[in-house]
Amino acid sequence: MIQTAHLRHAYRQAPWRIQRQWAGLFLLFLLVLAMVSALYLDVTANAAIAGREIQQLRFDITATQRTNADMETRLAELLSTRNMEVRARALGFRPSEAGEIHYLFVPGYFLAEGVRLENIAPPPAAAPSLPAKYTMSLLDWFAAWLDTPALELAGGDILP
Repeated sequence: MIQTAHLRHAYRQAPWRIQRQWAGLFLLFLLVLAMVSALYLDVTANAAIAGREIQQLRFDITATQRTNADMETRLAELLSTRNMEVRARALGFRPSEAGEIHYLFVPGYFLAEGVRLENIAPPPAAAPSLPAKYTMSLLDWFAAWLDTPALELAGGDILP
């Protein structure tokens, strides 16, 4: 009893301990709140950065597609028949006449023969690859099942 009273008396003499405990709990709460806030801000900032990068990549894709379409248009214009004829005439070319065309015989070169369809035989008829029991319908199976006693008496097989 005396020891309990002594402990109570010692505890009452140090009220700063209670204040220290409350201050420690309050600071711990503030620290946890700050850590959660920092984590939230980090995740939000990373999401915003990723979103901005996606927007930039989409912009780059659109710009590249436009550049590609522009280059395809320019190429089609350069390769048009009218443009090619003008450029060929500027280089000194002209349409050939009938007597100006000469064919050159190259020894050892053989013209590839085309495919002659009359020489190709039709493929043989394919035999069924599945057994009959896998190709019969439900009605056929039911009819065979009903006929089973009659077939067993006659010594036959269940499947037709």
